[in-house]
Amino acid sequence: MSEAVVASAYGGPEVLSVIDVAVPDPGPGQVRIAVRAAGVNPFDQKVYSGAFGTDPAKLPLRLGVEAAGVVTAVGADATGPAGPVEVGDEVIVYPAPGAYATELVVPASSVVPKPTVLSWEQAGGLMAAGVTAVHVLEAIGLSKDETVLIHGAAGGVGLMAVQLAVARGATVLGTASAAKHDLLRDLGATPVAYGPGLADRVRAAAPEGVDAAADLVGTDEAVDVSVELVADRSRIATIAGFARGAQAGIKLLGGSPGADPGRAIRTAARLRLTEAAEAGRLRVLIAGSHPLREAAAAHRQIMTGRTSGKIVLVP
Repeated sequence: MSEAVVASAYGGPEVLSVIDVAVPDPGPGQVRIAVRAAGVNPFDQKVYSGAFGTDPAKLPLRLGVEAAGVVTAVGADATGPAGPVEVGDEVIVYPAPGAYATELVVPASSVVPKPTVLSWEQAGGLMAAGVTAVHVLEAIGLSKDETVLIHGAAGGVGLMAVQLAVARGATVLGTASAAKHDLLRDLGATPVAYGPGLADRVRAAAPEGVDAAADLVGTDEAVDVSVELVADRSRIATIAGFARGAQAGIKLLGGSPGADPGRAIRTAARLRLTEAAEAGRLRVLIAGSHPLREAAAAHRQIMTGRTSGKIVLVP
C-alpha cells in the first residue's frame, strides 16, 4: 500500500487528507517509483478548488503532477526518453498524475534521469515550472539580444523563465516585490517593482523598448502593461490571466480551456532541463518543504503568492 494525498471535496486546503491506496505491479512499459519529493504547483490547488469543474464523480481527487524518486520495479520494455529504465535508477517523473504519494506506477516515457547535482527536493520541483517556462519562451519567440518583460519573475515558473531567458542572451526585466530584487539581480535580470507606475518604470529600465512579455501571475496589471509596451500581441503570453488575456488577444498557455497546452514543447524540454541543471546552468530554488501529511500547509503557503521558488512535499 501507498499513502496518497487526496481532496475529498471541492474547496480550500482543508479538504486535503492522506489515504492508503493500492499500488499495482508495473505492466509493460511501466515503472514503479518510490517517491522522495513531489512538487507543489498552483495548478494542483486549482484542481480541487473547483476552477476546472466540480464533478462529484471525480472525488476523491488524487493530486500532483511532478515527482522525483527511485525506481523499485520495472515492467517489460520499460524505456524512457534517455533509454532503458532499471531498478535503482534515480529519476524525475513528469507528467506524474497523483504525484503526492509515497509510491507511483507511471509510464516509463514519463521518466528522465535525475541530475546528480540536485537534491531530492530540487529534483521534485524542477520539471513542472521548467517545462512551463520553456513553453512560454518558445511561444513568445524570444531570441538573443531581445528584451523581455517577465511578470512574477520571482515565483516558481518566473525564476526558471528568468534563467532560461538570460541563457538565450536576452535582456530580462522581471517584476517582483522589493524583497526579491537582489535574487533577480543574482540571476541576471533587472528587477522592477510592480504596482502603479509599472509601465513607466519598465520604460526607464528599457529605453529602447520591450520585444516580448510573459505574464506568470495573472493580474490585470500584468496583461495591461504588457499590451501597452509590446507592439506585437503575438509576442505576449499568459499562463494565468486567461479572461483578461483572451480579451486582449494575447496567447493563452497551459491547461485551462482554450489555452495551448504545448505538450510537444514541454515533453521535448525535459532532457534539456535536466542537462542544464546537471551542467550547473539552471538553479532550482526551494522556498520550503513539508511532509506529505502536511499538504494543506504547503498549499496555504503557495496561496499567499509570496514564495520565491518551489514548495515540495517529502514523503
